[in-house]
Amino acid sequence: MLASPAAAAENRFPQPLAEESLPSVAKLPAVWPQSWVTVHDFHFNAIVDGRVAVVDTADPVQPLKGLVRASQFANLLIAKDKGELYTAETFYPRLTRGERTDAITVWDMATLQPKGEIVLPGGKRQQSVTYPHLFQFTNGGKWALVANFTPAQSVTVVDLAARKVLGEIDLPGCSQIYPTGERGFTSLCADGSLFSVALDANGAAASSKSVAHVQNIDNQALFSTPAMVGTTAWFVSFHGMIQGFDLSGTVAKPIPGTFSVGTAEGGSPEWRPGGWQVINADASGKLYVLMSPYGKEGSHKDGGTEVWVVDPAKKARTLRIPLKGQTLAIAVTKESTPHLVAAQANGTIDIFDAATGAFVRTLGATVAANPILIQVP
Repeated sequence: MLASPAAAAENRFPQPLAEESLPSVAKLPAVWPQSWVTVHDFHFNAIVDGRVAVVDTADPVQPLKGLVRASQFANLLIAKDKGELYTAETFYPRLTRGERTDAITVWDMATLQPKGEIVLPGGKRQQSVTYPHLFQFTNGGKWALVANFTPAQSVTVVDLAARKVLGEIDLPGCSQIYPTGERGFTSLCADGSLFSVALDANGAAASSKSVAHVQNIDNQALFSTPAMVGTTAWFVSFHGMIQGFDLSGTVAKPIPGTFSVGTAEGGSPEWRPGGWQVINADASGKLYVLMSPYGKEGSHKDGGTEVWVVDPAKKARTLRIPLKGQTLAIAVTKESTPHLVAAQANGTIDIFDAATGAFVRTLGATVAANPILIQVP
């Protein structure tokens, strides 16, 4: 005689699962471990559902610790001292249509829940594939600077503590925001110059100055995302030349003596930097540059297969790190033993020992569909 379905099920599952209490919401540590990073998931197939993943690079089993919404080409800032995250976002009431609202959302780092909002006027926040220098701190982290593009270019100054907009600075022909001095910023301009603005206590422009010919736009154009070492911004060009800028004063100063990341055999046709986030730095000031052997005109966003480590004090390459696949973004953690985090084009996140280049672990393609930017708190 055959057992009934109920009896058969009882034999297979003699102990039912315990009831789960709902809602069940976990909190993150108030202070994130130094192995944690954020990975911006552009989510190309559904840009309105973009997000930022909070990722533990030391946990191969469950690296994804949480998600923050970051829709419509959003940008992210992390304020560890305040326990807050800020996303500059754009919203439409009918998802993809209706009246546009730009806003800065304030998130709690422990709960990843929104705790405030600052509406930005004019519907002019720059919407482009995410660059970190479209949304930056200044004035000791008390203010945020938001890049605008209509296509007229400007920067909105926001008081984060008071949750209000202070003003707007016109920025014709220049783009990106690099915090400069105590209270100001610098942008790179289409004619190869830079433009530095110092702000007064009310967020208005107190002074400004252009510095001509800081980059060769035609032959050595710079990637717009630098590696920051203190107040020094290290940029790399499409052809692998390193250029530093001192951002400690009111006006940015080019550091004399550009130098090459180096050359190597095996390029088809040659080794060049390539990817979306192509340069980063560790706590000692060494630079990490994402390199591709398939460098040619127009290859600068194609990704890379090695990371070359460069000592800017010696102006020399010290290490080559082979990667596991075509990689678009790299960053270095602030751990006592720093790790290189590499995001592949297929979504896979790999972890390497930054000092030796040894492969440590892979997190797989588990945290983001399109990881294009890694930020280290």
